Amino acid sequence: MSHVIAPPAGGIVPVAGSAGETFPVHRIYCVGRNYVEHAKEMGFTGREPPFFFMKPADAVLPVAEGETGRMPYPSLTKSLHHEVELVVAIGTGGKAIAAADAMRHVWGYAIGLDMTRRDLQGEAKKQGRPWDIGKSFDHSAPIGPIRRASECKVDAETRITLEVNGRVRQQSTIGKLIWSIAEIIEHLSAAWELQPGDLIFTGTPEGVAAVERGDVLKAEVAGVGRLQVMLV
Repeated sequence: MSHVIAPPAGGIVPVAGSAGETFPVHRIYCVGRNYVEHAKEMGFTGREPPFFFMKPADAVLPVAEGETGRMPYPSLTKSLHHEVELVVAIGTGGKAIAAADAMRHVWGYAIGLDMTRRDLQGEAKKQGRPWDIGKSFDHSAPIGPIRRASECKVDAETRITLEVNGRVRQQSTIGKLIWSIAEIIEHLSAAWELQPGDLIFTGTPEGVAAVERGDVLKAEVAGVGRLQVMLV
């Protein structure tokens, strides 16, 4: 068998603390409006059933520890927003996974940014169309190295923060997720068979706002990692 074109490379994320190990990306799932205060700032309230959207695997923009990634400012938009998120990396796949069993499917964690062309997303919403143009563009998922779950302490008190040009824009704790990591995995695996290499962006806290070329974004999940990106 031979390919008629070269097979795509796909997305690859470095593993924290390793000598060159990488985590190949299968799919990227994202949870919408999974912090109460963010849901409110987007015009919604309450604990609505979880919903999901996807980004292509090659939307990842991996940034090594201690480095500053360079994200090209995307085309078509005049309102690019940051959304800082804890990312869950799936190591063991499965379907219809119960929440009680979900955490054994987690290989590790990372800090990520769900970058959003908010004006294009908003226009798509008004017209009842899919959000892909607002969420699933090139380089829309900057991500730091993935750290093994055994090396992390992720609990309700784990802090998540984002600074833009040295000023805090977003800050919260993982305990404020509306749907927990285990519940997210349960709901996702009811709709899709999860595979090793899947990444789950678990939702963003309040404080999302626009960024411009030249801005430096510094994100952190305590005990998991840091991520620094400049828009160019």
